[in-house]
Amino acid sequence: MSNTKISIRFFDDREVRAVWDEQNAKWWFSVLDIVALLTEQDDYTKTRNYWKYLKAKLKKENSQVGSATTHLKLLAPDGKKRLADMLDYSGIIALGKEFPGKKANRFIDWFTFSDESIDGKSKIKAYALFESSFINSIEVGTKNGLQQIHAYLFGGLYGFAGQIRQKNISKDGFQFAVSHFLGDTLKQIEAMPETTFDEIVNKYVEMNIAHPFMEGNGRSTRIWLDLILKKQLKKCVDWSKISKQDYMNAMKLSPINISVLRKLLEKALTTKINDREMFMKGIDYSYYYEEND
Repeated sequence: MSNTKISIRFFDDREVRAVWDEQNAKWWFSVLDIVALLTEQDDYTKTRNYWKYLKAKLKKENSQVGSATTHLKLLAPDGKKRLADMLDYSGIIALGKEFPGKKANRFIDWFTFSDESIDGKSKIKAYALFESSFINSIEVGTKNGLQQIHAYLFGGLYGFAGQIRQKNISKDGFQFAVSHFLGDTLKQIEAMPETTFDEIVNKYVEMNIAHPFMEGNGRSTRIWLDLILKKQLKKCVDWSKISKQDYMNAMKLSPINISVLRKLLEKALTTKINDREMFMKGIDYSYYYEEND
């Protein structure tokens, strides 16, 4: 399966990895990840052996769970990609029912509750970005780089994913950059210096004023900002330290008074640029900023 999309979901702080099957338009989920969380097992070998035993037992019972697995490559504990047993949505529900107890019931409730909104699906992609190889190929600080991020987050969700808007848009009475001149505006923003913190924030504000996409600007541009900070200053923003109200107020003021936003971001800077937990929390906050009250 070429160009696979990997998604990471969390149940009781444990990972459940999923791979998108473009041909059949469905997700395949890692069986070992789910067996590990249902048995509360951290040892990979023990988890694998338990699944081997359970799979054989299910086959003897003529259960379709064991025979319904497919094999896709996932990262193994030794750092190499190896073929792993995967089940689709219905297969995972059937597997969960093989485990008695309240935890299995909670897992099935969690698994069957799915946020089908565009934000929900996009957020899952954003979670996976941190550990994907794609993040290393994004152009930092450029228009193309921002388009790459937007296309990644919203590909398959918006028909205009990654495409510069052709219409004028506004929000709360504020008119963003005129679409007719947007191409030139983005070139000017791309050329802005980004060697100091102040310069980077200036560039971020100008990109926000440009608002190059019909939807999804904030979520994409915050990742774009962090990649610039990471490259130039070896820092990024710990978004979990910035409340929604403070952020929204600072962004509204930024076109006429950038100092409030600058102070807010500066206080939240961290050198933990490779911290997975902080990144995940940052995505939670970034998407929360966009929720309507």
